[in-house]
Amino acid sequence: MPNDISTCDQRCPVEVCFEVIGGKWKGVIVYHLLSGTRRFNDLRRLVPGVTQRMLTRQLREMEADGIVERTVYPEVPPRVEYCLTALGRTLEPIILTLRAWGIDFLTQVRSPDATGSEEPMTRAARAGSRGLRVA
Repeated sequence: MPNDISTCDQRCPVEVCFEVIGGKWKGVIVYHLLSGTRRFNDLRRLVPGVTQRMLTRQLREMEADGIVERTVYPEVPPRVEYCLTALGRTLEPIILTLRAWGIDFLTQVRSPDATGSEEPMTRAARAGSRGLRVA
């Protein structure tokens, strides 16, 4: 069926979803905004590893997509807050399902290391244990 929305011939709905919330940081940012409005530096602390430039870029992209609302208060120094829009709130069940899947996945791939502590195996470690080379 050429007009069936479940096909990915023209504008694949799954692809669109990943364009909006895909990548390393957007889902994590949305997850932290589920609990309410956050200031920029709050998000930087909550998302360790993200650079200021990348966080700014991801927030701007989500603002342009209508997922995040940015509010600038005319103060000195300026206060900027981010929150989810009504459209962004519709991502809550998706983000929480992804979180639950991630927890399950981490539980399945845990392996005791030489010290006896359980650490998640990396993709390279899993491949190495199967004699595969990871690029």
